Amino acid sequence: MKRFVLAAAIAAFAIAPMTTHAQKGWKLRADRSTSATDPDAPGDIKFMDMSGTLHVITPQAAVFWNPANTATGNYTLKGSFKLMKPSGHSNFYGLVFGGSNLEGPTQAYTYFLVDQTGTWLIKKRDGDTATSNVAPKTPSDAVKKPGADGTSVNELEVRVGADKVDFVVNGTVVSSMPKAGLKTDGIVGFRSNHLLEVQVTGFGTTK
Repeated sequence: MKRFVLAAAIAAFAIAPMTTHAQKGWKLRADRSTSATDPDAPGDIKFMDMSGTLHVITPQAAVFWNPANTATGNYTLKGSFKLMKPSGHSNFYGLVFGGSNLEGPTQAYTYFLVDQTGTWLIKKRDGDTATSNVAPKTPSDAVKKPGADGTSVNELEVRVGADKVDFVVNGTVVSSMPKAGLKTDGIVGFRSNHLLEVQVTGFGTTK
C-alpha cells in the first residue's frame, strides 16, 4: 500500500502564469484565462502548508503536483477539498490523474472536479490548448454547496480498478466508465480554477 501525504512545510510563493516552480518538490502550472468576459483576477498564485493542510489561492487557474507522486495499475486517489468562499460564478476544483509532461507543450492529464453550484465534471487535457469533456457538467446532490458561512467540504475519489474507473463524491459514485477509455497511469495532483481559495487535506493514493 502506498500513500502520498502533503505534510512538508511549504512556504507561500508567487508565480507568473504559464510557468512552473518547485517548492519542496512540488510544482505548479498556471493557465491564464483568454476570455474577455471571464478574466483572471490580479495578484499572484499562493501555495502554502498550514499545519499539514494545503492552502491555495488561485487568481489564475493552476495545476499542482509533485513528480514523485505517481500511480499505476489499480489504485484509489483521494483528497478532501474545502472551498473557503464562493467565487462570483461557477469555478471548478479537484483531482488530477494520469498526468504526463506537465511542464511542456504536450502536457496531458485527466481531471475530476466539483464546483459551488453542486456540479461535477470530468475532462481531459491534451497539450497547451486542447481540452475535451469525458463527462459533461452534471448536477448531483452528492456535491455539497457552500453553507451559511460560505464554505463547503467535498471528499473526492478516483477509484481505478481492473476494468473500470469510479468517480466518487462524498462516498457516492457519481460516474463509472471503462478503464480502457482513460489514461490512468501517471502523475497525480490537483487543480484549482481561477478566482478560488481552497484547502486540501488527505491527498494521496492507496493500492
